[in-house]
Amino acid sequence: MFLTVEHACVSYPGSGAAKAAVQDVSLVLRRGEIGVLIGPSGCGKTSLLRAVAGLERLAAGRIVIDGEVLADAAGGVHVSPEARRIGMVFQDYALFPHLSVEANVDFGIRHLPTAQRRARTLEVLDLVGLAHAAKRAPHQLSGGQQQRIALARALAPSPRLLLLDEPFSSLDVDLRERLAQELRAILKQAGTTALFVTHDQMEAFAVGELIGVMHRGRLEQWDDPYTLYHRPAARFVADFIGHGVFAPARIVAQGVPEDGHCNCIVRTPLGDLTDVAECPMPDAYPGGECEVLLRADDIVHDDAAPVKARIESKAFRGAEFLYTLRLASGEKLLAHVPSHHDHQIGEWIGIRPEVDHVVTFQRGGD
Repeated sequence: MFLTVEHACVSYPGSGAAKAAVQDVSLVLRRGEIGVLIGPSGCGKTSLLRAVAGLERLAAGRIVIDGEVLADAAGGVHVSPEARRIGMVFQDYALFPHLSVEANVDFGIRHLPTAQRRARTLEVLDLVGLAHAAKRAPHQLSGGQQQRIALARALAPSPRLLLLDEPFSSLDVDLRERLAQELRAILKQAGTTALFVTHDQMEAFAVGELIGVMHRGRLEQWDDPYTLYHRPAARFVADFIGHGVFAPARIVAQGVPEDGHCNCIVRTPLGDLTDVAECPMPDAYPGGECEVLLRADDIVHDDAAPVKARIESKAFRGAEFLYTLRLASGEKLLAHVPSHHDHQIGEWIGIRPEVDHVVTFQRGGD
């Protein structure tokens, strides 16, 4: 593994061990991979990023990059930030307004010979699509272009790891999504290993090959985006990622388990779910009573379906509506419905479940 974080803890003076900013976090990145840390404000994602950068000392654990121990709390090791060969891109760009785009980018490589420095500067500007703007001032460019200048400046010294702390949060939503896709393409073309922090799920899915969801200083799950969405390992992850609700359910055994897998069904207000190969056995919950995660894309609008739900609210999203629905039995559901199905609030529509991955949790759990 290229980047290894082992049982990392970060505490601030007066916070106490129970309120440490980062608690027992472990993760790995292979060379050239892009990882993303996501979570609500105050969850510890930026503190962890700063610990990797060397801006915060570990209270426990260790950090290793490419075989070199950069931090080891037990051994008293703490390599200074400037000696770690790590690049950083911040939210506020931190560009020098009095310097040209080219001069901003070559600021960190002025130790190189002039010809080599200029060649490298133009190389990374070309990589981010701004070679044509080399002689211009940063204020003459858009916010998205300025962020790409900051990226080029961070890439110029060829860092072995690039850290990005909410680099697009000051930009508008449409621009953020486009830049996130561009960022991934740039990093993959450069072969750069990167760790990215954001609170925006669309950014995380657009950029990350591995995504970690943090909550109260802990890393709840570190996985590829598909697994994170469809097989959340913790209730917080299931609730934080995507749109969905937890509906009451009961796991019912159907004969003898096969190869240790559940031979059962999950009874829900929408009917029985049968694709339950990865569900726990009924005895995992008292009486088999649990809650099932039903995402908005698990609920299909079907006028012929026997189950009806009342539309409580709807949000137009261009190609689709996000409907908030209520069953006659009182349970709330969410559903993505094509926008040409423009039903009115208060109307009853037919729905059916189409759940490929049945995920259950203990009732009333955190």
